[in-house]
Amino acid sequence: MLKSSFKFILNTIPRPILIRLSLVVQPLLAFVLRGNNYIDPIDGKGYRSFLPYGYGTQRNNVLAPGTLSLERHRLLWLYLQRETDFFTATIRKKVLHVAPEQELYKRFKKQTNIDYTTTDLLSPLADVKADICNLPFADNSYDLILCNHVLEHIPDDTQAMRELFRVMKPGGMGIFQIPQDLKRATTFADDSITDPKERAKLFGQYDHVRVYGRDYFDKLRSIGFQVIEEDYTQKLGAEWVEKYGLAAGEIIPICYKPEK
Repeated sequence: MLKSSFKFILNTIPRPILIRLSLVVQPLLAFVLRGNNYIDPIDGKGYRSFLPYGYGTQRNNVLAPGTLSLERHRLLWLYLQRETDFFTATIRKKVLHVAPEQELYKRFKKQTNIDYTTTDLLSPLADVKADICNLPFADNSYDLILCNHVLEHIPDDTQAMRELFRVMKPGGMGIFQIPQDLKRATTFADDSITDPKERAKLFGQYDHVRVYGRDYFDKLRSIGFQVIEEDYTQKLGAEWVEKYGLAAGEIIPICYKPEK
């Protein structure tokens, strides 16, 4: 019942409204599901279970009730926390967050060591309403760009990648996570498919326009990025992958703009 209810809500309520509604139900969910089986590294709290999530086929135990984070958000948080100076840098960095996720936005906004800007066309969390294919920012502006699970929605993802490269400072870093089928050598896309149900069936979600394969990393390289394919779940180990509710084998694309 819970699983089918979540699926109905995700597929019928527009995302901006969902973001606002989640602010109301989040505290109640966190209280009801408190326990010790899982840990959300973002809020540091334990839960007896996570919630199901998915627009098509739903995944069990993936949506953390306290922060409403998914596997990718918790993986990103762990990487930033343990492998970078994102939370500790003493020199103020300029950060651009494309399509900001609520569970990260609230925490990043409070950080005094970063100059934090958010952008999106529709999100109520965006400081700057903008098209990722035509960003209103100067060249070489940002030390770090976060753009996660966005590019699979963008018909001209090549232009979007060019814009991310343009506004990143030389020597800057980006993390551009996407839903990826690592069994595919090449990305599958078909612009003639416009029916939401058919898109959900073929691309995994009604508003996705492609399924990325292993060639995603080389496409980023073709734009000019230096790319590290980081399998961070392997470093964490199976026990902690389970405890944090991560997707084993998910690759984090760490992208750098070469120094001039």
